[in-house]
Parts: sequence; C-alpha cells; structure tokens
Amino acid sequence: MRSGQGNAMTTEALTGDLGITFSEVAREKLLEVLTGYPEEVAGLRLKISGRTSEGFEHVLTIVEKNYEPSGDAIVQYPDFLLYVEGERIDDLRGTTIHYEFKGPNVSGLEFANPNPVWRDPLAQEIQRIFDEQVNPQIAAHGGFVQLLDVQGSKAYIEMGGGCQGCGMANVTLKQGIEVAVKEQLPEIDELIDITDHQSGENPYYKPSKK
Repeated sequence: MRSGQGNAMTTEALTGDLGITFSEVAREKLLEVLTGYPEEVAGLRLKISGRTSEGFEHVLTIVEKNYEPSGDAIVQYPDFLLYVEGERIDDLRGTTIHYEFKGPNVSGLEFANPNPVWRDPLAQEIQRIFDEQVNPQIAAHGGFVQLLDVQGSKAYIEMGGGCQGCGMANVTLKQGIEVAVKEQLPEIDELIDITDHQSGENPYYKPSKK
C-alpha cells in the first residue's frame, strides 16, 4: 500500500514507540482479524515492500508464534505486538495506519508515512526517471524496475513482473534502462540488477541506509 496523506485519521489513536500510530478504526479491524486467525499469533509485522517517487509501499502481515523475525524492533501496544522491519526503522518511524472499507476483497489499510522516500538527491532523480520514463514503457510487457540503492556511481535495481525470469532482461537493462539513466545522470556509470532471474531472490545484495 502506497503512503500518502489519505483521509483524516481518527482522534482516538494508539501511538507506540517509534511514533507508529494505529487509528481506532484500524485497531478494531486488526483485532477482528487477529481474533479470527486459526494459528497462534505472536503479533503483526510492518515493513516496506517498495517505493516510488510518490511514496513508500507498505505491508502489514500477521506473525505466527515461533516465526518471529530476528532483527526487528518490537513495539508493545495494549492489544498486540508490532514487529518493525529492522533495516527500515528510520523509514517507518512516525507512520500512521488507518483502515477504510473499500470492498470485500480489498485490504482497506492506509499508510501515511512522513519520511522522505529517498534522502539522497541522486537516488531521487533515478527514481523519477524510473517512474516517469522507464516503468511506463516496460509495463506494457508486464514488467517493472525498482530502485533499491545507490552506492557511489552504481545504482542497484530489481526487475520484476514480466522482467523477472526473462532471458532478455540483461538486454533491456543495458540497452534501455541504463542508457536512459546515464544520459541524464552521467555521474552514474552502472546499473546492477541484483535479481536472481531463476528464483527471483536477491541473495548477494545488502542495502546501505539512504
């Protein structure tokens, strides 16, 4: 779910450590889900699943007992524990979570995140190029490219959707995406695709904090 200003949050809200707030409506809905969950629950986990120039994309999931993630920050609320993705604590600090019914098969969770998507101006520019030029073109083939990090003159990216597992992914990267970025940002000399196109996993890449 993408962050944004959204609708006004309810005044009866629960704010825990790290300034992460659940509106009363969100709390009631989450308690309903947790109560009806068939397995023993350890808590909820908040993480970032992606980002665009418009904001972060968030995921809130149930954590089952004995499957608690290591390295996360743990915030105690009156009704549940919240696990906050350890590597993205600064990016999640101050997030407000609200719920609004939008249909029977729609999450309804809304996330208002006050943090900048990228603190690095160079990363901001690459993200803009992806959003405005690259992704609209490859979306026609069911693919997308996500910026993960910028370290020096190298940008680390992940290719997904129709690009993942595609034998032409490297050609797309070198002849299309990399050319577009380097033409506008000569300080970038290489785009590195960290996607394992066999499994879709990224075992060799560790992000820096931006």
